[in-house]
Amino acid sequence: MIKSKFTIITFYQFKKIDDILIIKNELAHFCKFNKIKGTIVLAEEGINGTIAGVSESIIKFESILLSLGFSNCNSKFSYSKFMPFFRLKVRNKKEIVTLRSKVVDTENITGKKIKPKDWNNLILDQETILIDVRNNFEVEMGTFKNSLNPNTKSFTEFKNYIKNNLNKSKDKKIAMFCTGGIRCEKISSYMIKKGFKNVNQLNGGILSYLEKTTYENSLWNGECFVFDNRVSVKNELKDGSYELCHACRYPLSQDMLKSKKYKKGTSCPNCYGKVSELKKKSLKDRRKQITVAKKKGLYSPYIKQTVNDL
Repeated sequence: MIKSKFTIITFYQFKKIDDILIIKNELAHFCKFNKIKGTIVLAEEGINGTIAGVSESIIKFESILLSLGFSNCNSKFSYSKFMPFFRLKVRNKKEIVTLRSKVVDTENITGKKIKPKDWNNLILDQETILIDVRNNFEVEMGTFKNSLNPNTKSFTEFKNYIKNNLNKSKDKKIAMFCTGGIRCEKISSYMIKKGFKNVNQLNGGILSYLEKTTYENSLWNGECFVFDNRVSVKNELKDGSYELCHACRYPLSQDMLKSKKYKKGTSCPNCYGKVSELKKKSLKDRRKQITVAKKKGLYSPYIKQTVNDL
């Protein structure tokens, strides 16, 4: 607990939910009252979220989750000097992580969860097939050495990767990893249902590994994309070097920020020439509003906030 910083909690649990609206309203009300921001997704299959607030509010939020029946939320914590979210979103969706397959029973069947302290031994085994379950732009930012990149743009595409590349490996030792563990948990259930015999996943995901593994012992190379305004984190969960393009939401490396196609707030090498004039005008207007708010000391969700600003 670091009182001078915001506490960020990432959590999920696959658990059948019947009263989604009741839970949604209670969580939304609590978060608004306690100035918690971030995203919470609810579906019949469970809950998934990343939110941030002062430490006391996050502790109370954990108690709320427990009272609502979520007793195994795989919670992971990190800290930030600035509020990493602009607003609060509590949403209903068909799935908490979209796979679009009925061949899953994630609440009851998942791969073997490997603790971060045991992960190195597993992936150094030459018989292990190591797979990065994340999307291509995430893999490009950083990954474990010798891991396979499925080259997917969305998680739903991973089913095709399995069909086209892994069907002859159903008896082999497979190790998978993702940011926080939720994608691995769902796809491991799918794979076991499809006949895979030895499916392993990094418990707590990359975030847990980076937190619990010293830099000297880490087999992680690069940075890890996170779904908040920090954009990326490095070994030992130190702040990363990437920034987010406000036009297309693509993570930008330091080299991309030096590109002539990068215009702060309006374009980057990924979206240059693709942004409509209407969108450009909207982005420029927002930058002007932020500048005015800073000069006049007015509130704006887009101005970095510290704990003392609440």
